[in-house]
Amino acid sequence: MGVKGKWTRRAYEKLLMRNIKRVLNHHGVPYEKLIRKRGRIYIKTENAEETAFKLTRVFGISSVSPAVETSSKMHEILRVTVELADAVLEEGSSFAVRCHRVGKHPYTSMDVSREVGEHVLKKLKNRNLRVDLTNPQHTISVEVREDYAYVFSETLHGVGGFPLGSQAKTVGLLSGGVDSSVACWLTMKRGCSLVPLYLDNTPFTDKEATAKALDVAKKLFGWSIGFPRKIYVVPHGKNLEALVNEAPEKLTCVLCKRIMYRIAERVAEMERAEGVVTGEAIGEQASQTLHNLRVLNEAAVDYPIHRPLLGFDKRETEELARKIGTFEISIRKSRGCSAAPKKPATKARLEAVKEAERELDIARMVEESVRAAEVLRV
Repeated sequence: MGVKGKWTRRAYEKLLMRNIKRVLNHHGVPYEKLIRKRGRIYIKTENAEETAFKLTRVFGISSVSPAVETSSKMHEILRVTVELADAVLEEGSSFAVRCHRVGKHPYTSMDVSREVGEHVLKKLKNRNLRVDLTNPQHTISVEVREDYAYVFSETLHGVGGFPLGSQAKTVGLLSGGVDSSVACWLTMKRGCSLVPLYLDNTPFTDKEATAKALDVAKKLFGWSIGFPRKIYVVPHGKNLEALVNEAPEKLTCVLCKRIMYRIAERVAEMERAEGVVTGEAIGEQASQTLHNLRVLNEAAVDYPIHRPLLGFDKRETEELARKIGTFEISIRKSRGCSAAPKKPATKARLEAVKEAERELDIARMVEESVRAAEVLRV
């Protein structure tokens, strides 16, 4: 948000404040006051550690630090920093003092760092502490802003991105696997609220596949507290059955995905979304060669297909899945789609795909699927 213009940044920060309040209220974390200043949001609470941990999962926050507030007078800063140092510095440990200052004061940031360091060494001389500005075991941070100072020794990294709701809504094709969940999360990180869409391939898969998708959706909704927790579950088994019986076997996956795109477009229209998100990455599966992706795109007429993972390799995607909490769900055993051909087309010809679709009543298949959709609240 820091690179945005004045008015956009202000709007984003106000939205972030709203999302923070939703998260704290949802978890029952008490707080007295929220104060917004440029680049900072201060939360006054007796539950600093718990508050900080909860807010690391709020999009738009880069870091959170449980801090002690005091005045900007040097003697008060020295008093509080010694109290903090007494609590966190062990015998023989090394430390550094970092100061960031905004406003006019009778001292510089360097003055604060030097005086605090000297004061800590003097008051805690029996602990054999040493200053290490290169690789300290502990860092005491002092942020001075106008009339107040904030002293802290711990900084928790947030996820960054934009506040959820700052961008348009998207429909996410959620299979329950590793890739689709990460793709949806990455879009949420950029501020897009999510409407998951699960295509149920029964009888070509089992109930566990559906259970995985619903559990992944729940996990993603944990990152979007305060926003709707609904997922569309659309029966897709009859469509697959028609493809298996009536279409060229090697085109099954491409034809299947094209139908999925058309269904997703209908859901996007109903939800007033601005695009469809998929977990496709170049070459990850046979249907995801760059050539096939172009053939798939042709089926999407009204909405763009967004692929956040296009250039990711599998290891990168799995690392993110672990970070966001979906990995263990996604790797649970379930029966894979038995409709997938043994030798799928990796370079499908658009003309051949369209010819196969002319032999099928695609419009009816899409219409019946959308009409049979269930909207589940999870």
